[in-house]
Amino acid sequence: MTIRQAYNDWAAQYDTNENKTRDLEAFALRETLHPFTFKRVLEIGAGTGKNTRWLVEQAEQVTAVDFSEEMQAIARQKFAGNNTVTFQQADITKPWDFVTEKYDIVTFSLVLEHIQDLDHVFGEVTKALHRGGLVYMGELHPFRQYGGSGAKFQTSEGEQRVEVYTHHISEFVQVAARHGLQVFDAKEYFDDNNTSSIPRILVLLLSKN
Repeated sequence: MTIRQAYNDWAAQYDTNENKTRDLEAFALRETLHPFTFKRVLEIGAGTGKNTRWLVEQAEQVTAVDFSEEMQAIARQKFAGNNTVTFQQADITKPWDFVTEKYDIVTFSLVLEHIQDLDHVFGEVTKALHRGGLVYMGELHPFRQYGGSGAKFQTSEGEQRVEVYTHHISEFVQVAARHGLQVFDAKEYFDDNNTSSIPRILVLLLSKN
């Protein structure tokens, strides 16, 4: 099953099933970005709109991108009649033809674990950003991946695991730097704020030189 097919199958239950990773990343995005102001947001991995709802309250315009048409169909229903958000169904491993103007921030929420070639993605990010623009990355922590964790959900046929790639923290930093993106901030988020456990979410905030 492809990544796109898996998320299409997951869409109907994505908002309602128990998912600590989804919920903690949503908290991390809000905590990380609330000090900043931005007019134009490019949201990559918008899914069913879990973070879109907060972003549209902060910005003048949000472009919400997702690979899964079923995930996006749910999000479109939630924001019907809202002129702040524009939806784009797209494969970010291809050229970003959906970008027609510059953005103040690009956000990634639980996306990059599904992307093998980070170079292409960060290259497109740089082209999409204003100088001084920000990149927010909220990802399943690679420490979790080392232990075998990854995106998964239950179906009538049992557990369905979504294809993932492990990217080390150093890889994120080094690939970003090759494309003129420097680390502005970094933070790790833990279940129940228990810092003696393995972190669940890695957040990197990057800025364009």
